[in-house]
Amino acid sequence: MGLFITIEGGDGTGKTTVMSKVVELLEKDGLDIVRTREPGGTVIGNKIRNIILDKENISITGMCETLLFAADRAQHVEEVVVPSCNAGKVVISDRFFDSNLAYQGVIHGYGIDKVYELNMIATKGVVPDLTLLFDLDPVIGQQRINSNKNREVNRLDLKNLEYHQKVRNAYLEVANKFKDRIVIVDASRTVEEIVAEVYKIIKNKVKGMK
Repeated sequence: MGLFITIEGGDGTGKTTVMSKVVELLEKDGLDIVRTREPGGTVIGNKIRNIILDKENISITGMCETLLFAADRAQHVEEVVVPSCNAGKVVISDRFFDSNLAYQGVIHGYGIDKVYELNMIATKGVVPDLTLLFDLDPVIGQQRINSNKNREVNRLDLKNLEYHQKVRNAYLEVANKFKDRIVIVDASRTVEEIVAEVYKIIKNKVKGMK
């Protein structure tokens, strides 16, 4: 069996940048890495992603959003995650169901436990072996986003700072509930420092699975 690792965190925490550098290091070590993301890790998932993140879809309801994420995840798990892990590969996904737990479970008020149950149906019980939560003051996160002209601007980027603070608090609540699986990473440091820590954590997890 392979390994399933997920990367979580609010906007501007540097997940994508760090992920690219860590994957490069792991591949140099000879690991077979499958890099993916949610929403949008499949052809169908990309279509769902366009609906969720479209700036024109401001009327989308919280429940509609929740179910769309779960639908994307069901396809992603069956088409990418499970086959890759069964083939002995290391799957690293930019976001998974902890995003659902934070945004819809906590912020929208549907409850962590209920959204978790929904995701257990969607994923047929698939849970990450390890989740790295990039934690950062949203003020810094927004500064990073505004300075990155190449980054896509989606519907969630139109939210105010108060909302992004709620996101951070929601993620920390989720992390506290799943301490055995979620490791909090201080994302306020330099990219090099974060890459070094994340690389070490994943390498130790890989060794522990053998």
